Amino acid sequence: MAERKTFVLRISPELWDELQRMAAEDFRSVNAQIEFLLREAVKKKRGGKKDP
Repeated sequence: MAERKTFVLRISPELWDELQRMAAEDFRSVNAQIEFLLREAVKKKRGGKKDP
């Protein structure tokens, strides 16, 4: 697996709560849920093209 980057993310408590709910529904950690959502957003932005 490739090296992973660490960074600080400041988000509202309301968004955090929603991410926790989504993560629990998908049996993921909040970190994994954020990474999943970011990947999906990037894929959509690129018109459905796969990761490089």
